Amino acid sequence: MPVPTNTLPTNEPTDAAVPPQLPERATAPPPANAGPLTASNLPAPEKLGAGWKTYTDPGGAEAGFIGNNTWTRRRDPHQASYEALPSGCSGQPVKGSLAVPAYALTGSYRTPDHLPATALLLRFKDATGAESYYAGYQARMHACGSGGDLSVKQLWDTTTAATAVRSYAGAESYVDLSVVRGSTVALLATTSTHPDQQSDWAHTVVPALESVID
Repeated sequence: MPVPTNTLPTNEPTDAAVPPQLPERATAPPPANAGPLTASNLPAPEKLGAGWKTYTDPGGAEAGFIGNNTWTRRRDPHQASYEALPSGCSGQPVKGSLAVPAYALTGSYRTPDHLPATALLLRFKDATGAESYYAGYQARMHACGSGGDLSVKQLWDTTTAATAVRSYAGAESYVDLSVVRGSTVALLATTSTHPDQQSDWAHTVVPALESVID
């Protein structure tokens, strides 16, 4: 099975709400950094809670990338920002274009229960772009509703951070923590056996994200 590439499209994308072109076949592992974004812009595992660890994802055809022997990897900014949006909702679709980030970096973790968790950083050209994407992201999460392939339940939100539970039909549920600070949006998704009970934990993680992402 072909593995998607990590090369960027030739035409600069302008709308993160529009699906990107299909990438070419991958020929090399992605870099561990994405422009100015490095592992130092992601919270250390101990900042996420006792027992958290980083995870070196081996990648592969099913994962869609070739492993690079580290826990961070560059993502195509358009692909990453589009795939982060909720899809399969039963609620009224939210329209409108979204800013495309200049850089995207993801980091892989494992929870104390050995469940997968992923952090995605989206670095925009300026704070206006980050705030625009974050607002559009939150609007889509709030409008998702329940009963579709994806159901979204809001746990709490402020002007710069929010936590919700994403539940996919016939699959696990994820705690979805989103934060905007400066020119960066951070999205932390973690599998949880008790996602509805992670509200307090999410509040404690927000400062850890805010202190390093931008």
